[in-house]
Amino acid sequence: MSIKSPLGRVLGHGSAKQGSSHWRIERMTAIALLPLTVWFVWSLLALPSFDYDDVVVWMATPWSAVLLVVFVLAVTVHSMLGMQVFFEDYLHGPSIKCITLLLNNFVHVLTAAAGVFAVLKIAVGGN
Repeated sequence: MSIKSPLGRVLGHGSAKQGSSHWRIERMTAIALLPLTVWFVWSLLALPSFDYDDVVVWMATPWSAVLLVVFVLAVTVHSMLGMQVFFEDYLHGPSIKCITLLLNNFVHVLTAAAGVFAVLKIAVGGN
């Protein structure tokens, strides 16, 4: 029999702080994606056509390029966090979970970098 309180028995047996920041960031990206998605769809529908030249001219405008970069980053961060939760909940082997989480982070960082590079290449270079 222990004289410690129930709170005293569980203190030091894991962190309760990481999950709340993870949840908060995932909700912030979801909230940011609402207006960004509306802007993205509205902007594409406002184009005269979906020809390559029209899309390049649209992407070359400063506000479109900035908002597209923010959109790409928000989508990839939100996706990375969602997939991380899925893998943590449904993969039970520690080695496969670790490998999958590392691969998840690598793929999403690579995707974000490629998306930002593509937007900036078109916005700055014109092609």
